[in-house]
Amino acid sequence: MKAPANRNQDLVVTTQNVQRAHHDEVMTPNYAPMEMIPERGEGALLWDTDGNEYLDFAAGIAVSALGHAHPALCKVLSDQANKFWHVSNLFTNKPAIELAQKLCRHTFAERVFFANSGAEANEAAFKLARRYAHDNYSAEKSEIIAFENGFHGRTFFTVSVGGQAKYSDGFGPKPGDITHLPFNDVEALKSQISDKTCAVVLEPVQGEGGVNPANATFLSEARELCNQHDALLIFDEVQTGVGRTGQLYTYQHFDVTPDILSSAKGLGGGFPIGAMLTTKRIADSLAVGTHGSTFGGNPIGCAVAGTLLDIVSAPEFLSAVESKGTDFVAALSKLNQKFDVFSEVRGLGLLIGCELQGPLKDRAGDVVQACAKHGVLILQAGSNVIRLAPPLILSQQQVEEGVQRLQRAIEGLLVEPQKDGRG
Repeated sequence: MKAPANRNQDLVVTTQNVQRAHHDEVMTPNYAPMEMIPERGEGALLWDTDGNEYLDFAAGIAVSALGHAHPALCKVLSDQANKFWHVSNLFTNKPAIELAQKLCRHTFAERVFFANSGAEANEAAFKLARRYAHDNYSAEKSEIIAFENGFHGRTFFTVSVGGQAKYSDGFGPKPGDITHLPFNDVEALKSQISDKTCAVVLEPVQGEGGVNPANATFLSEARELCNQHDALLIFDEVQTGVGRTGQLYTYQHFDVTPDILSSAKGLGGGFPIGAMLTTKRIADSLAVGTHGSTFGGNPIGCAVAGTLLDIVSAPEFLSAVESKGTDFVAALSKLNQKFDVFSEVRGLGLLIGCELQGPLKDRAGDVVQACAKHGVLILQAGSNVIRLAPPLILSQQQVEEGVQRLQRAIEGLLVEPQKDGRG
């Protein structure tokens, strides 16, 4: 039998001089990465393959909570890697049990399910909410209420629960019984929630949707309405959790406790891990065989996350995050007094959004690119908000230097001719 021809036989395989163009030759086209290629990092600093230095205020999209190459994380990763990497959930393992114990000790939770990402943690949360309603009420109690501009992951279920059509349209029929309401709108929630609702899911601060914090009244009303209608309150803390906002989890800023909480991103400090936290009563609906994950509870990921949690959960560490966040917002507000390009600077702790106005309106992408040229990496949250989610360990000096680089980027954009279709 003749072997099939290799259509890519002329493709050059190289381990040196990797260029951005090589990405387009071998990767699916769903990403559009920057031209620079990171090579190494230390703390809040990152260097590319050309030796250029950057202040990393993106942190892998709020993932690298302790920055790059943190010594304690490197050590525990190496130690566990030299023991064993994987055994599956046919067995348990010590790092997973210890991490679950820590998460329960520091939160409302009594039970933990481990996955590999925020999307998987949310997938588990939504499945559990429906299963719990099915087991304890009826199969008709299946509505999930979510909010416009929410983001809960990229699986088909989670992207459908997220309130952004640009991520969910075009993939065929969506899962049903999902309702989207305006964020922070108590009256809309009151008019929609019913005894058919199994869960209300929200981000305490919407990240991808524009860094929009929930207000305290909205959160407390959501809790009370869920109680009245026997619905579960789910907090998606994938982006806001693990110290990002100055508490270990953002719900701890408020007198509101969810029934289920999802965590990921910063939990592994860059090593892929996700977790769903809940109570024993609710977790009982996940009986043996109802859900699972081949890699969930991976001993390396759990060992890394356990060490990171020990560091981040310290009161003095969390207090420092709050202080840095206040200083960051003050520096950005001072910059804005000079240029008047932000209609609002908002957020919590070290998750900060700047809404653009005037000549920079809807040009968040341009600001991100200009900042990279000036040696600071930031994010966007839609076309009109720049997002700052730096490592939690950055110094006051790095805050000041980063804002200075942002200022130089803005100055450059304000003097260059604006092109049609940018942003």
